[in-house]
Amino acid sequence: MEILGIDVGGTGIKGALVDVETGKLTTDKYRIPTPNPATPEAIANTIQRLVSHFNWKGLVGCGFPTPLQHGKCLTGGNLHEEWKGVQVDTLFKSKTGNDFSIVNDADAAGLAEINFGAGKNVKGTVIMITLGTGIGSGLFLDGKLLPNTEFGHVLHKNGEIFEKYASDSARKRDDLSRKEWGKRLLKYFKHINLLLSPDLIIVGGGASKKFDKIEAQFDIDVDIVPAKAENEAGIIGAAMAAKNHIK
Repeated sequence: MEILGIDVGGTGIKGALVDVETGKLTTDKYRIPTPNPATPEAIANTIQRLVSHFNWKGLVGCGFPTPLQHGKCLTGGNLHEEWKGVQVDTLFKSKTGNDFSIVNDADAAGLAEINFGAGKNVKGTVIMITLGTGIGSGLFLDGKLLPNTEFGHVLHKNGEIFEKYASDSARKRDDLSRKEWGKRLLKYFKHINLLLSPDLIIVGGGASKKFDKIEAQFDIDVDIVPAKAENEAGIIGAAMAAKNHIK
């Protein structure tokens, strides 16, 4: 069974058809830069372009980088303040004619890893941390998702949220070496370990492709591993969430 999965990020919006039984992409990824400003109208137009590219008529799974409740944005996240209060599935359907299943992007990436990747068959508490424009989180207990966590928003000692200190965009902003970034991430992971005592931390987003350059800094008493699906996890998980959405 194939479903179109779309992963909305702060710098790019990408999609592919996914075999939801195997977790494999059945087409090449197609990526469009995230519009700036990333308003609801601009993002919806980009989603329409993606759906048209695949000539897809069925249900679409979409990972979205804001706090969500039943498909509604609670804040604009790192996209745009106009997203607050927007019913994302309704907006995208109005543009494309397709039904949409909307899930937090880090939850989507975690679903892919729990079912097909680094978290498969892992019991206990597993947390997926995605490192990109912000820091996203997906929390799982014995393989079951506890949706809509926002552990990128725990506070650093200076009172700022941690994603302003340790995200990939913070690395670029402060021109950090991989070693310097790894040390910042270690502080973050120690804080997460204190709060949740997880059995496993999975690192997703662009950092998963460069994990070998930062893992030496992770002197911590918890297993930290890269996402096996790397930057495709969000697409795969979004499609899987849509499969579960089918009545």
